[in-house]
Amino acid sequence: MSLKLHRARLLLPTARTSKGTALECVKLAIEVGYRHFDGALVYFNEHEVGQAIREKIADGTVRREDIFYCGKLWNTFHPPELVRPALESTLKALKLDYVDLYIIELPMAFKPGKEFYPKDQNGKYIYHHTDLCATWEALEACKDAGLVKSLGVSNFNQRQLELLLNKPGLKHKPVSNQVECHPYFTQPKLLDYCRQNDIVIVGYCPLGSSRDASWVNVKCPPLLEDEMLVSIGKKYNKSSAQVALRFNVQRGVVVIPKSFSPERIKHNFQIFDFSLTEEEMRAIEALNKNIRFVELLMWSDHPEYPFHDEY
Repeated sequence: MSLKLHRARLLLPTARTSKGTALECVKLAIEVGYRHFDGALVYFNEHEVGQAIREKIADGTVRREDIFYCGKLWNTFHPPELVRPALESTLKALKLDYVDLYIIELPMAFKPGKEFYPKDQNGKYIYHHTDLCATWEALEACKDAGLVKSLGVSNFNQRQLELLLNKPGLKHKPVSNQVECHPYFTQPKLLDYCRQNDIVIVGYCPLGSSRDASWVNVKCPPLLEDEMLVSIGKKYNKSSAQVALRFNVQRGVVVIPKSFSPERIKHNFQIFDFSLTEEEMRAIEALNKNIRFVELLMWSDHPEYPFHDEY
């Protein structure tokens, strides 16, 4: 299984978008050269993403096998009996026969039901018993049924990865772990562990994040204003964003920058015509502050909250 490391990635929006936004962004991205698309049922736009992919296949721009689509299992679908129906909902929305990668979005189960973010009358999130191994076995059955080519996880720490890797009777190991990864949070220990176990790191927020204090740690300074990234960018006639993306790609991390802007979609792809020197790579690695933009503190009391551990 390959995550096609030779190309940058487009991360589909993590919130509701106005009608047609995802459709047009994905079609443009395919025309630009993107082939890996990162989506999820809870993004509420998989129908548009699927339409865009099908239209670009129909007009001869790409073949289905050229596209790499990643879907995600949301927290309310962890019970084994709900796993396949959740994946089938994604396939129905996409109108595709299979997805290339399907991942557990978070290692924290929520109460099953119609609400994706279930809360009690006091506004407290309602959790559910989490059995990652049982959930994984249901995912393995989906792979055996041909609904997905490869399986992975997201936001898993080392302990949670080891739970799966050491599971008796493991049939299909996780091929990827999607986590926050950028010059201010380089994840060296988790990256080394995943390399040792042939697990690809897929880095979200590779350009930092928005400054929305409701879910983002605004104590972490804006990444793209970093003087070193700006300085290195000037040397190559590139932006700080392009340098940040190149840094991760050059160290074997798949990057999935999120954008709705046509110009930025094109801009983020223009990172394959230059390389950073070893000295520049070390200098950027030294920017690591071990600070997350995305802490998910609203769920920090969940028994499987992944970020209490060092990595």
